Amino acid sequence: MTPDLSCYVVLDAGLCGDRLTEVAGAAVAGGAGMVQLRMKDATTAERIATGRAVQAAIGGQALFVVNDDIEAALALSADGVHVGQGDMPAAEVRRAIGSGRLLGLSVETEAQARAVPDCVDYIGAGPVRATATKPGHAAPTGWDGLARIVTASPVPAVAIGGVTASDASAAVRAGAVGLAVVSAVCAAPDPVAAARDIAQAMRAAREVA
Repeated sequence: MTPDLSCYVVLDAGLCGDRLTEVAGAAVAGGAGMVQLRMKDATTAERIATGRAVQAAIGGQALFVVNDDIEAALALSADGVHVGQGDMPAAEVRRAIGSGRLLGLSVETEAQARAVPDCVDYIGAGPVRATATKPGHAAPTGWDGLARIVTASPVPAVAIGGVTASDASAAVRAGAVGLAVVSAVCAAPDPVAAARDIAQAMRAAREVA
């Protein structure tokens, strides 16, 4: 499975609110290649119910991953799972989900990037900037810090943390293969256009890199 990570939309339940499934469908219509469901305060049953609605909205036109919850991901036959540094170790997650699903890992420092195990398929690197969508996040890396993380990582990286379409060139220069966005799409008045702008900006940035 080779994911298109150019425009990776993280559906944050708190930010999307009642628009979550609407935003999911709109993001994919705009060109998002991957959609992650992030419901930090929900139960597994709630994640499964919402996940089914998201899957119906995206209609198999993008890959679908679940944040943190392996049980929900398996129940949904999701394309993958994304975990953070404080969650279950990546090797254990891989054993639980098998070899046919994607495994993403959040990475905040060069040391963490160097320690990424070979069972991980991609990393979410950052936060590049301070962001209110993830309380208690690590210190922002900036673009130079992101570049160091990307260089240290054995797998492809998407930049996350306050990034927008206007950051595509900087992300590509730093070595990232895509932008992982939350508010840039979830809070956009037109999420179709927002996702399209990100996907197009990443393609254009790669062409001139």
